[in-house]
Amino acid sequence: MFTGIIEEIGYIEDVNVTRGSGSLAVRGKLVLQDCHLGDSIAVNGVCLTVTDISTSSIRFDVSAETLQRSSLGLLQRQEPVNLERAMAANGRFGGHFVSGHIDGIGTIVGRTPDANATIFTITASPQLIRYIVEKGSIAIDGISLTIASCNTTSFALSIIPHTLNRTTLRWRQINDVVNLENDLVGKYIYRFLHPEEEKRSASAIDKTFLKRHGFA
Repeated sequence: MFTGIIEEIGYIEDVNVTRGSGSLAVRGKLVLQDCHLGDSIAVNGVCLTVTDISTSSIRFDVSAETLQRSSLGLLQRQEPVNLERAMAANGRFGGHFVSGHIDGIGTIVGRTPDANATIFTITASPQLIRYIVEKGSIAIDGISLTIASCNTTSFALSIIPHTLNRTTLRWRQINDVVNLENDLVGKYIYRFLHPEEEKRSASAIDKTFLKRHGFA
């Protein structure tokens, strides 16, 4: 579990993706402190498991599912990424609950100044937009942010200078792709209020199936 408060910007040291899966290595400083094999670290909002540690970088395996859901497959060497270690239980909880399980990707279609802030406008699929509400929470490349406004095809974010300067948003431009994770609580509420969608996507394994095959 993460908070969406980025700890540092790291840089891609190596990308090795073949046949839809592979590994990547990320160079960092803060995240290397007290890092162990098997630890969880969010890379641009994607929860990855540490599989190897060197003096200056950490390596992760990346599955086909992760590459299909996120923008990790587009990363190049030396590209900056947002990094956050798993949330500690002994400190203040800023941001919001972020699982590191990416729902999909969005595309930046607007970046405009607004007094001391910068307004980012992002489009996404209807399957992702349905979970977005004004003043609700969302994680963009792992950054905990608040929705300023939204409609049926896009949403806007007002980014303060501190967030812009301490994350990869400073380099993001129109047509760039970003990872999106909708609010975890919002997704559960939506499912509860729309049981007909749950039925359509439900597993075929139910009590009738089990009884027919001798398990009940």
